[in-house]
Amino acid sequence: MGRADIISGFSEENEIASIKNGGKIVFATDDWFAVAENLLKDEEPEWKEGVFTEFGKWMDGWETRRKRCAGHDWSIISLNKISIITGFCIDTAYFTGNYVPRISIQAALLKEEEIKLFPERSSKAGTAASEKEFEKISRLKSEKWKTIVPMMELGAGYPETRKNYISINSNESWNYLRLNIYPDGGIARLRVFGINKIDKLMPICQGESIDLIASVNGGICEKFSNAHYGHPENIIRISKGLNMGDGWETARRLDRPPIIQVDSNGIIQVPGCEWSIFRLGSVGRIETIIIDTTHFKGNFPDNAKVEGTLCLSETAQYKNQQLWRTILSTKKLSANKPHVYELKDLDWFGPVSHVRLTIAPDGGISRFRIFGYKQF
Repeated sequence: MGRADIISGFSEENEIASIKNGGKIVFATDDWFAVAENLLKDEEPEWKEGVFTEFGKWMDGWETRRKRCAGHDWSIISLNKISIITGFCIDTAYFTGNYVPRISIQAALLKEEEIKLFPERSSKAGTAASEKEFEKISRLKSEKWKTIVPMMELGAGYPETRKNYISINSNESWNYLRLNIYPDGGIARLRVFGINKIDKLMPICQGESIDLIASVNGGICEKFSNAHYGHPENIIRISKGLNMGDGWETARRLDRPPIIQVDSNGIIQVPGCEWSIFRLGSVGRIETIIIDTTHFKGNFPDNAKVEGTLCLSETAQYKNQQLWRTILSTKKLSANKPHVYELKDLDWFGPVSHVRLTIAPDGGISRFRIFGYKQF
């Protein structure tokens, strides 16, 4: 498994502040060594030995200058969608003698008229917020937002101490965060885990049907067998896949036979498979399924199938194999293309609350779409 948050209990939640999911920095007190936007990068932090800018050592994170005046540094993050937050990971990777020693996090649910009060963001290294920008941001009174993470200490950016996990137990909804650092220093990444709160399901193409599984519509990945190169939460993003790193890719299975055999339909005969289970944003009836292998050319799965179940209770044991029904029987896949399956191709169309995508024997998927109609 490729992500530490899998171990730390956040594997069932979406990242809701990353750049690819629409998160953005709207204010920062200081961007001297490295700009705050780096906090929200989807990629893992990197180190460049011996690389310096005109402002100092190049760092892949947000790093402010050493404080020589009253106060502390802070930034404000837009989550793009109103969300319920379940946890954070504050990653200080590579910030060892210059990491932020303490942080706290506040949150707010801002209205449209309040959002308009933000000053324009420039995002430029070697700069700090101006007096005019401070004056404008002060009207939001962000220092009085609700504290959801009290002041806590961080670990230095060494492998064994860089990732600082925080769980949140609240059903409150937020759309903006204030990250306070005390008093200054560097943080590589801010990962925010949670669930988008959906008031209205959104289509991503013409027509009345909506993408029931899209993360922006409340879909989440709940379980999976393997995520060695890319987490299955990536494949329910509403955007097109950027590259292989922006998809779900498993390790090569070690139970592959020495010599591959195929059946009369060209399906390879292997004992193993990989799978991921998703909870749809809304119970619905399925009309179209898209399994997209774009960017996966030498590592696409040979075949895939989709199963579904209806579980209306939070305690329902949907892991019971007898509860699952075949929606799309095993289909041969090919490289670097979307595979579209319409109603005539489906064995069952719902109503469905959860789906399981099974690929064999292994490989990568760029996007997974399930278009249909909200049932109840």
